[in-house]
Amino acid sequence: MKKDITIAAEPRPARGKNEARRLRARMRIPAVVYGAGKESVAISVNPKEIEKILRSSSGVNTIFNLDIQGVETTPAMVVDWQHDPVKSNLLHIDLKRIDLTKRLQVKVPVHTTGDPRGVKEQGGLYEVVSREVEIECLPDEIPEHFSVDVSGLRIGQSLRAGELPLTGSMKLLSPPDLVISHVVTTRGAEEAAAEAAAGEAAAAEPEVVKKGKKEEEESGEKKK
Repeated sequence: MKKDITIAAEPRPARGKNEARRLRARMRIPAVVYGAGKESVAISVNPKEIEKILRSSSGVNTIFNLDIQGVETTPAMVVDWQHDPVKSNLLHIDLKRIDLTKRLQVKVPVHTTGDPRGVKEQGGLYEVVSREVEIECLPDEIPEHFSVDVSGLRIGQSLRAGELPLTGSMKLLSPPDLVISHVVTTRGAEEAAAEAAAGEAAAAEPEVVKKGKKEEEESGEKKK
C-alpha cells in the first residue's frame, strides 16, 4: 500500500565493517536499494524510520518514497533486514524500487472476527491454521489485511483462501483450498455427543421390551 511517507537516504561510497560502525555511531545503518531495471545503490538510512514502517499496520507491504540525496527519489519497499541477535536493533536493510504500474506478489495477513457457532453452540474448538495468503496485485491496491467474519462456522466447517474477498487487480496465488481456520470437535464435545446418543438408545429400549412383552401376551391368549 502506497503511503505518504518519505525516507531520506544518503549515498554510501565506502563499504565494510568499519564503515558500518561509523554509520551506527551517527545513528544510521547501511542499506542497499535495487530493482526497476536500475543498478543497485549503496545508501545509509535512519533505522528508527525503518522500524516505524516495519511496525506499522501495513508492515513490509508499505510502499514509501525513498529520497536518495543527489541521486533519485523512488517508490520503495523493505524486502529484507538484519537484526542484532543480542540487542535486536537493525543492522542492515535491503530495499526494492517499485514500479507503480506493474503487479507485485505480496503476502497479506488474514484477520478473522466473530465467535463461531460451532464453539458457542456445539462446544467445538476454533483453530487458526494459516495467518496469511499470497496474492498478486498493483502496488496501490495492496490491502493491509483481509478481514472475514467466521461467526457462522460450525463443527467440521472451515474458512479457505478461495473465500477471501478479492477486489480490483487482486489475484490469489495461494491454493484456493488452503485452510485459514476451522472449527474442530473437542474430546468434551465427543463425549457429550456419545452420552446423548446412549441416552436416546436407553430411552428407546423400554418401548421395545414393552412392545415385545405385549406381543407375547397376545400370542398366549390366542393359543388358549
